[in-house]
Amino acid sequence: MMRYIAPSRESVDPVVFSRWPLSGWCEHGAWIQGTHWPSIDELNAARPAGQRERFVAQTQALLDDGLHYEQRIAERGDIATREANWHDLFNAMAWLRYPSLKRALNAQQMVEIASMGTRERSRAQYAMTHFDEAGVIVQLRDRSLLDLWDAHDWYGLFWRERKAWLDGRAAIHVFGHALLEHALTPAKLLVGKALVFVGSGEEGDIIAACADGIASGRLLRDPLDLRPLPLSGLPGWHARSDSEPFHQQAACYQPRREGRAYPPPVAL
Repeated sequence: MMRYIAPSRESVDPVVFSRWPLSGWCEHGAWIQGTHWPSIDELNAARPAGQRERFVAQTQALLDDGLHYEQRIAERGDIATREANWHDLFNAMAWLRYPSLKRALNAQQMVEIASMGTRERSRAQYAMTHFDEAGVIVQLRDRSLLDLWDAHDWYGLFWRERKAWLDGRAAIHVFGHALLEHALTPAKLLVGKALVFVGSGEEGDIIAACADGIASGRLLRDPLDLRPLPLSGLPGWHARSDSEPFHQQAACYQPRREGRAYPPPVAL
């Protein structure tokens, strides 16, 4: 698989900012749509009052401290951030919107590092990294939608039940910063790695439940705990997702592998 290379700031097609997921990050619209990169100081100025963690420029001098990326956050509160870099800008935005999730991941990464060291990685670490990069949190108020998802019935989930993603029966919160970076390319077909919550509740309740599940070690113990979700099938996510033929042949709609089973959703 070829490594994704994000477009330069000046060459980004403005249409991507009117589509999900980037249209859902309007609080930082000036940072991603403006002509200039935000500075490290600007990123830090946007932190909520009392936030311990801060963004620091990733320089060679910083890397020479010998610490693992996660150790630097846990021990010093320093989030190494490359300047003028899409991936790290989106990571900073995720820290600002979802600090509790980021802290939970960092805490569990440190638990695993204490056991595995900094050279080896556990199944749990792979799961947490997948979620950090491509994670989405899905809330289903309609439990029957899960049957379609379990079967990889993408046509049913995204076309026949299209209204569910518009009327509140299904809601999605994008967390993974690599997803935001990939969304800079209009034709890119996005697939998220999802944790699923079933029941009623406000967004804050769901994020809190997710953070608690990660911090306690109940969630993200294995990459197979994450469900694939072809995000490009959602309304407003792809230029062709409002047409039925797209849902009959989209390349991101993969069949379920034989024997693949998913863990039960988290009840709210």
